[in-house]
Amino acid sequence: MQVQNNPETLLRVEHLCQYFGPTKAVDDVSFDIHKGEVFGLVGESGCGKTTTGRSIIKLYNITSGSVYFKGVRIAAGKKSYLDAIAEAKKTAKENPERRAEMETVIAEQRRLLREADNDQKNCDKMYSSQLQAEVKAKYETLLADAPEGERDELKRRYRDEMHKAKKTKLVTQIQMIFQDPIASLDPRMTVREIIAEGLQIQGERDKKVIDDKVYEMLELVGLVREHASRYPHEFSGGQRQRIGVARSIIMNPELIIADEPVSALDVSVQAQVINLLNELRERFGLTILFIAHDLSVVKYFSDRIGVMYYGKMVELADSDELFLNPLHPYTRSLLSAIPLPDPIYEKNRKRIVYNPLAEHDYSVDKPSFREIKPGHFVQCNDAEYEKYLTILK
Repeated sequence: MQVQNNPETLLRVEHLCQYFGPTKAVDDVSFDIHKGEVFGLVGESGCGKTTTGRSIIKLYNITSGSVYFKGVRIAAGKKSYLDAIAEAKKTAKENPERRAEMETVIAEQRRLLREADNDQKNCDKMYSSQLQAEVKAKYETLLADAPEGERDELKRRYRDEMHKAKKTKLVTQIQMIFQDPIASLDPRMTVREIIAEGLQIQGERDKKVIDDKVYEMLELVGLVREHASRYPHEFSGGQRQRIGVARSIIMNPELIIADEPVSALDVSVQAQVINLLNELRERFGLTILFIAHDLSVVKYFSDRIGVMYYGKMVELADSDELFLNPLHPYTRSLLSAIPLPDPIYEKNRKRIVYNPLAEHDYSVDKPSFREIKPGHFVQCNDAEYEKYLTILK
């Protein structure tokens, strides 16, 4: 089991690839998210933002790369290891004198492949075992010190908590708010059933505890407890999105993946939902991966921003730094598209059109994701790297 010990980094994505047949939806994307921050992921429709979020939460089995959450590898792709094995076999066939060297490479890649498979399958089991050990240690002390009359109640609570610990998965510490508030809610379930479903799957059996928690979440997101008995079609778009927020918050997650949570809403309602997320972030100490294509919203809400284009991360920097010093041509193009409520500015605003064939010559000098200045990364080759350094001087 691969574990990384950096308490500041809650989520680390390394060389993530998500392919659907020949389509490279996400291609070699790397970034990390620190505990307590909001990380914005922006780009045009179809650039791979949502696929990145869904891959992190394990709705897809990733093609290649690794995803670490709380230092534990929760997802591991196999393609890079299989490709390395195939390449080594090919080299050994073409160059018999290198056969021994290639056999060593193949053995190492097979070891990494087994490790990846083990991490993918057993990360939740290990997390559950850890929780069970903590519950057992807690109640052994309580039961030893408890008076005779309190032991039956303590034993009942011990059985309940142990039942929940057995059913808890590490990935439930990550929750997702989906883009479409209509399609993401089951029309045949009441609001109570929708919000409570996660608790029931996790092993909560006390109906009163579930009801109290559902009512608390509804009031927290600006709804009332009377809404619990209604169905999704009885609500507006903004209210449905609040139900989606309540469904994710009730699981007490450490990381929320907000997949364009305001793009389907009116402008006034967008502000309400963003303010709600800000309040919840402060109240629960949440870490948020905020996916959007509206850069003005992302600037207001995010601490750091990653810009994606055609499945690749092309720029990553602090929010203020990205808006002050956009380096990649695609980032500059996105920023030039932001409208402002100023008719004089709008009349003179020049839209920058990004044409990758005209902007880059990668025929010989291939690009890589490089740090131009502390915390500011750009996808560029050697010539572009020197140019960006000159711009920042």
